Amino acid sequence: MSQSGPASVEFRQVSKRYGEVTAVNAVSFTIAPGTLVTLLGPSGCGKTTTLRLIAGLEMASEGHILIGGEDVTRLSAAERGVSMVFQSYALFPHMSVLENASYGPTVSGLPRKQAEAMAAEKLALMGLSGFEKRLPSELSGGQQQRVAVARALVLEPRVLLFDEPLSNLDAKLRRRVREDIRELQQRLNLTVAYVTHDQEEALAVSDRVIVMANAIIAQDGSPRELYEQPSSLFVADFIGDSNIVDAGITAVRDGMADIRIGNLSLRLPHRGLGTGPAKLAIRPEAISMATDGQDSLDGEVIKAAYLGSHMEYSIRTPAGVFFVVNADVAQPRSIGSTVKITVHPAGATLLPEADRGQVTVRPA
Repeated sequence: MSQSGPASVEFRQVSKRYGEVTAVNAVSFTIAPGTLVTLLGPSGCGKTTTLRLIAGLEMASEGHILIGGEDVTRLSAAERGVSMVFQSYALFPHMSVLENASYGPTVSGLPRKQAEAMAAEKLALMGLSGFEKRLPSELSGGQQQRVAVARALVLEPRVLLFDEPLSNLDAKLRRRVREDIRELQQRLNLTVAYVTHDQEEALAVSDRVIVMANAIIAQDGSPRELYEQPSSLFVADFIGDSNIVDAGITAVRDGMADIRIGNLSLRLPHRGLGTGPAKLAIRPEAISMATDGQDSLDGEVIKAAYLGSHMEYSIRTPAGVFFVVNADVAQPRSIGSTVKITVHPAGATLLPEADRGQVTVRPA
């Protein structure tokens, strides 16, 4: 397979079965060249199996996998022009950083000096010049992760795969390294498939996110589309936090729905729904609290937590308990205090009719 430039990845009705267990079920999607697409979902949803199918570490039971327009369904991992960064980094503990990074081209038969020159170039790209002689045990977790990325880049893959690359890092380092990965992907115009179960991570690094549940795709879209227009209760609840509320649609006109939740009224895109009962997803940051107001819900603060940059509240109302995120830390609401809550329309969305058969998540 030609190794020039980033390649597209396409799945056409791909399934993977292990005996009677279906890990991936008739999945279809396309990753455009030079984009970063994240496979997101809970444990056991099929995202890692999908990544391994791209890599050639698993063979499809049905369907077709194309890389750069070429059918690679039956090709081995070595024939696909793909490199993978594993969750554990999989560095050789007895080898130096340079030896780890040059391992791929060395075993491919390149002369040692040429392989080490290629590795040194990629280590410099990852900010690791001067670390060539160190062992992995002498590096921090973030540095080890960068060695793993450098090693994957040495072979100049057409597609770069990441399997939970930040799971072994602490919270602050996770943010920095994910920014590094995104910057590298854009600077080098790489095609990247990225697996994580961390919703914030997926939203931060991706051009597109494919949410998986129970071996199928629950929704495929941009981070903003998934957050603001979830296609199901599962996606609304999985991508960030949502208050799922029973509501009533009283009228539909001009593409908009008039919605009532107790004394609270909203006007939102109808998303294919007609009048009658409906489910509404409301983001916690879209809820405001006041001491008065007619078009509002009466509530009582039953939980309050200070998180430095914001407060988190649980507020009991006639429509149920709402989880609320509020930036006012100077004047927090005390437990037992009464409030009136309103909802900003930009943070609320109707869940489409198709959600009546919503995706359920099997246990990990």
